Amino acid sequence: MSTTAPDTSSAQSRNMHGLVCIEFGMLFFVVQDAMMKSLLETYPVWMLICIRSCVALLMLVPLIVVLGGPHRLLTPLWPLHLLRAALFALGFSLFYAAFPFMGLAEVTTIFFSAPLITALLAALMLKETIGIHRIGALVVGFVGVIIAMNPTGDNFTWVAILPLLCAVAYALGQILARFIGDRDSTLTLGLYTLAPAAPLILVMGWSLNQIVDIGPEFQHLRWDFPVEALGDMPRLVLLGAVGMAGYLLISRAYQVANASFVAPFDYTYLPIAVVLAYVLWDEVPPAATLIGMGLIILSGLYLGYRELRAARHSDEPPIVAETAFAPGNPLTPQSVDEDSPL
Repeated sequence: MSTTAPDTSSAQSRNMHGLVCIEFGMLFFVVQDAMMKSLLETYPVWMLICIRSCVALLMLVPLIVVLGGPHRLLTPLWPLHLLRAALFALGFSLFYAAFPFMGLAEVTTIFFSAPLITALLAALMLKETIGIHRIGALVVGFVGVIIAMNPTGDNFTWVAILPLLCAVAYALGQILARFIGDRDSTLTLGLYTLAPAAPLILVMGWSLNQIVDIGPEFQHLRWDFPVEALGDMPRLVLLGAVGMAGYLLISRAYQVANASFVAPFDYTYLPIAVVLAYVLWDEVPPAATLIGMGLIILSGLYLGYRELRAARHSDEPPIVAETAFAPGNPLTPQSVDEDSPL
């Protein structure tokens, strides 16, 4: 009697492929956010998010057409997708609105409470079991968020709440993605998130400017489209291309490698952001931000471990561990068949 040994070399190769993809994907997302921070000195956030979405669409639609099934241009689940688009537009307008007032590492550290909020919402809205281990991890993570925000510090401003609100909107979007499940592919999910987001963000920007008198300190929220944008269009188009490339790389990582292997590398976004912010703007995160960052990462990694462990005994996909939490990423890479395109 003979047995066939598992092809561990193939699994290792796929995991290494996934590792390379997710690390480059996170690098692209950090570069995208650094570009946003720089461009916000000249252009309003509404314009930048709209252009980024339009460029992503120009890349997504041909890709869906060429690849065909399981991706589709028309879906009956469009109401759920439309709600996700609204959450995406609202959430990331808040996220980027904080950039001129806070360091890149500070904003993104607070945003990375999103996995914790997602786990909490999964328990409340999806009735997923949350045991003592997950409760402990959530408590540690939210303590990290409070430390990172440092509400009792001399430098605390209400602006620090904006990335936290973005994390809430993002987590709600991930819960909606769970409702959608595998009935739509990640490319279709991206298409229906980004397509409505472009006009929605413009409506939000125009409405805010009609209601509120925007002061000079919030010029990046003004309803103004500088004429120099025409000459700066290559850089604006590059912004959208970099973000879309990051998404495709992360999607590929979750496709070819085990989620339990690649999921922890979502958090490499944070140290990359710290290094890039220091190189570009000499930003050194406060000690509170670094301590909070450490607690958030540990909590998120432990939650992911628990979700993946539970998934081995269930047919349901894990809500946390197979979700790429990167600022500016509107999508949720899901488990896909190894032989399916992208």
